[in-house]
Amino acid sequence: MLDIFVCEDDTVQRQTIVQTIENTVLIEELDMQLVLDAGDPFVLLEKVKTSQNTGIYFLDIDLNSNMNGMKLAQQIRLSDPRGFIIFITAHSELSYMTFQYRVEAMDFILKDNPAEAKIKIRECLLKAMERYTLQTNKTHKVYTIEAGGRKISVDHDDIFFFETSSNIHKVILHAKDRQIEFSSTMKELANTLDGNFVRCHRSFLVNKKNIKEIDVKNRILHFTNGETCLVSTRMMKGL
Repeated sequence: MLDIFVCEDDTVQRQTIVQTIENTVLIEELDMQLVLDAGDPFVLLEKVKTSQNTGIYFLDIDLNSNMNGMKLAQQIRLSDPRGFIIFITAHSELSYMTFQYRVEAMDFILKDNPAEAKIKIRECLLKAMERYTLQTNKTHKVYTIEAGGRKISVDHDDIFFFETSSNIHKVILHAKDRQIEFSSTMKELANTLDGNFVRCHRSFLVNKKNIKEIDVKNRILHFTNGETCLVSTRMMKGL
């Protein structure tokens, strides 16, 4: 999942940007979420430092602060080197500064044409989603599912276990930052995933890499995120 951040000191303009982002994410069914929109670059920067996901950043350049958008982008790069930075400004003459500050901006959107700006924001979101998916697939194994009309890619390392749902022909994926119910069966999953994923119970398929402890006496697995699941007597030895 991608996290979206907006920094714009003009409240009306910030609301317009946010509305365009939210509409695009909803209509295009993108696996991303708006985490924060703020007028203060220092508030945004503190939130970025605690984020665990790659971000998309829509930044005004003139923020009426002693930290402008370029300097903010430099600080963001320290916390999120793979993030996607887009500048939105009324000052076209400042575009050269993206090279001066070496922040590797994805795009530079001008405010003087609101209709064109909305189109460019949508294009940036789609482009960022495409690039992020390609980057993730190259560097990590991912499992892609369809849920709620969206295609969602989850890094194998972020998956703790799969659990049979109470809803027929559905399973629940327990990941680092969320749980997702989707259509599948344990048999299908076991045939699709690699050897790091093993059945420990008729209702559970677990990622061995994220097991913290095996309680043999009580037949319970403890995961690194604090969750637990059962182990059947028959499958304990193999696990």
